[in-house]
Amino acid sequence: MDFESQLRRYEPRPYPADGPSPAAGEAEPRWEDYAPAEPPAADPEVSPARRLLDSGYQRELAQARLTHQRALREWRTRQAEAGSPAADESRRVHEQAEQARARAVREYNDSLEECRRAYRLAEPAAVESLLERALAAAETSTQDLPAPCRAVFRPLTRTAVLDLDLPTLDLVPSLTGYRLGTDGEILPVPRPPADRATDYLRLVARLALRALQAADAVDTDEILAGVVLNGWLREPGAEPLCLVSVDADRDALARTRLLPPAAPYEEHDGEGVYADAEQDEALVRLRQLGAAVTPDPYARAGVEPAAVAGPAVPSAPDLSANEFAQLVRELLTRGGLAQWSVRLRGPAGLVATGEGPAGSALPGRWVVWASRSAQPVGEEEIRTLAEAVREESAERGLRLTTGRFADEALDLTGEDGHQHIHLVDGDGVRELARTHLGLPLAAGL
Repeated sequence: MDFESQLRRYEPRPYPADGPSPAAGEAEPRWEDYAPAEPPAADPEVSPARRLLDSGYQRELAQARLTHQRALREWRTRQAEAGSPAADESRRVHEQAEQARARAVREYNDSLEECRRAYRLAEPAAVESLLERALAAAETSTQDLPAPCRAVFRPLTRTAVLDLDLPTLDLVPSLTGYRLGTDGEILPVPRPPADRATDYLRLVARLALRALQAADAVDTDEILAGVVLNGWLREPGAEPLCLVSVDADRDALARTRLLPPAAPYEEHDGEGVYADAEQDEALVRLRQLGAAVTPDPYARAGVEPAAVAGPAVPSAPDLSANEFAQLVRELLTRGGLAQWSVRLRGPAGLVATGEGPAGSALPGRWVVWASRSAQPVGEEEIRTLAEAVREESAERGLRLTTGRFADEALDLTGEDGHQHIHLVDGDGVRELARTHLGLPLAAGL
């Protein structure tokens, strides 16, 4: 589904009369080219006239005359039609049709190149269109099992948020069979709930990996820095329930084989149902990506989505952990902080080190602590950052929050011994996004 494979090529179709029709100035068929050779003389004493009375030769001669006459008639017909108005009109219509075909292919390829240009510029509509075409193509592999997936691209973090509609829970059989009761009545034999949950989670894992693989494979120009996938169970009369959520960056997707082998799962005796589920390859690969998976879908036990595909301009709480880390790194790298190394990362923030060259906006070695908590950053956290700066043999520390700082924290950074700690609050983060990325970050705390 990438752009190169969608290019069309124009191959001209020759005019039907161009094949067998003669070129201009075709010579008239000559009898000499059709006349059969005279039969050889069996007896030198026999006269040439006597040899021409041979019956076999006469038959060949008659057939040759018919062939010559037919060729001569067809030649005269072609010569007569070559300059006729009907033939000229037919050729003109054919040439116009070919020009229209060539123009349609050229216009289609031009529009495709325009879409590719918009995609390379990370325009949301172009990226989303490409992703959804790839996701729709992947869905056709199981036409009897619809699992539509929608894509939203956030240029601020270059992340695609995918919403996957999961199959209904009643898709998995609830019975193992039937048995006869003591009175001859046919009784259903229900399946253990754990078996149904295991089968459903295996299916969910494969659908999620298929969607991730489609998004990763079609992104040939590496526009995406990461992908967030949420698998939703939508039932009539109930709120959508998230049963699986994945927050993976590009490196994690590249390290993971997203499509498991097609070989069927082999059961092992004595492992138990839940052991089978844990050893299912699709679930194992999904958990390698740090996915959150419901423990029991039939109990309607949901998970927290890593990120929500909400407004086009997200706020800090709308971002996934990988998105927030990517945003902080991009902002500080654009500001001059290179050699970025993440030490700790979690849903609330990250701790990293970086080093800026002399003469840049952020010279020297830095320890960065970034968070997006709604609680004000207090004095104790500033002291903790100062200790981390000493332990890392750094020169400065940067405390970044999408919220605000408490008054005692602001006062502490003005004192001797803590002036090397720099503070950036939510307004500063949004200003950095506008300055270095040219994109807004909504206030959401």
